[in-house]
Amino acid sequence: MDLQDRKALVTGAEGFIGSHLTEALVARKCKVRAFVCYNSFNSWGWLDKLSPETLQSVEVVMGDIRDSHSVRSAMKDCELVFHLAALISIPYSYVAPDSYVETNVKGTLNVLQAARDLGVKKVLHTSTSEVYGTAAYVPIDEKHPLVGQSPYSASKIGADQMAVAYHSSFGTPVCIVRPFNTYGPRQSARAVIPTIITQIASGRKKIKLGSLETTRDFNFVTDTAAGFLAAAECDLSVGETVNIGSGFEVSIGDTANLIIGLMGGGAEIETETSRMRPEKSEVFRLLADNSKAKALLGWRPIYGGRDGFERGLKETIAWFTRPGVLDGYKSGNYTV
Repeated sequence: MDLQDRKALVTGAEGFIGSHLTEALVARKCKVRAFVCYNSFNSWGWLDKLSPETLQSVEVVMGDIRDSHSVRSAMKDCELVFHLAALISIPYSYVAPDSYVETNVKGTLNVLQAARDLGVKKVLHTSTSEVYGTAAYVPIDEKHPLVGQSPYSASKIGADQMAVAYHSSFGTPVCIVRPFNTYGPRQSARAVIPTIITQIASGRKKIKLGSLETTRDFNFVTDTAAGFLAAAECDLSVGETVNIGSGFEVSIGDTANLIIGLMGGGAEIETETSRMRPEKSEVFRLLADNSKAKALLGWRPIYGGRDGFERGLKETIAWFTRPGVLDGYKSGNYTV
């Protein structure tokens, strides 16, 4: 499917990945309708920071993914849906699990039902590597068991299975895009890489973190956005689940030390108990098998391997240390 001149709805467009995806779709000359969570501040999230030229090509609609009427209204006349709207903070899912079911499962149901009723040509549903839990084997392919080790991951498993059910039951044209740990400019400080960068950039000499031994497969945000585009363009992706990951594994401790080195050194790492997940809820190891994305979608990470990871970190550090950026982050607070 050629994306040029296609009308696409992006739910969660105001977020970290959603805003980058919106930019990428505009660059492909796609007609973008951005579905943004209603708020009384009239904030469009990160969309407010996009260039005026980009925003001229975006129709912004405010609503609530939990409300079926607003979802259906936003989806009218759209051929494609990129469904990214979700609650994603794992620590907050321990505090407010019901909201994760309402937003992630019920919200996804609203998207799928509206897409079915309106005859949408393809739904790109966003999953997460957290649904795999701690790796039973590596690299993790799409056949790996799904394990809900947190309320967040359980809600995303439920959302994924709802997407599978709608495809199996009603033929709804769904592709499940499963990104591994995305990082880059505009990410919330609840994520580990911005947490490290903002603490150092704020002049702190002791960097507070949770578990240092856990490993992750970090994927630069433009690579993640490119994965969504590739899945949308590939006619064979309907009914498939596809990992989008770099295929490079690194521990949180090594990541922190690498960032400290890139930012001039001098900082020490402290483990803070409040930042640790419950032991049985912690996902200790993630490493993507991205061979299906390469074979089926023709997608390859531009920021793959250690060299690519270092390049991505440099770009991320450069963005966070631009004048005024830190003003939007509370680096001294632990954000759940």
